[in-house]
Amino acid sequence: MSTTTNGVSSKMSLWTGRILTGLAVLFMLFDSVTKLMKVDAVVKASAQMGFSGAALTAIGAILLVCVVVYIIPRTSILGAVLITGYLGGAVATNMRIGAPLLSNVLFPVYFGVLVWAGLYLREQRVRSLFSFRPSK
Repeated sequence: MSTTTNGVSSKMSLWTGRILTGLAVLFMLFDSVTKLMKVDAVVKASAQMGFSGAALTAIGAILLVCVVVYIIPRTSILGAVLITGYLGGAVATNMRIGAPLLSNVLFPVYFGVLVWAGLYLREQRVRSLFSFRPSK
């Protein structure tokens, strides 16, 4: 989005990015806490994917660290990269067990797009890195 003279467009993209980031963070915090607390439904679903309870604790802790790194403004880009790696593991795991493609296997990809879209809209460093303007 281009910035207008009164800054309305940039404020709108900033708040849209914050909202997208907030939604992503809430979902990931919920996911990591349910893994750390070993909620029965999560333990059963993870067992079907081949993960033990000990692995579940480690996975939840790793996700929690990635989220914390993502929400700190100075390290948000590193956090997005770490979350992307985490989500790549989720894609691989779902593919390994033969889960449905559009709903289960690609859900982490959709979610990764949400994480990066929120960061893109609220972070100038990412916008300058991924410029969609044609080169001269």
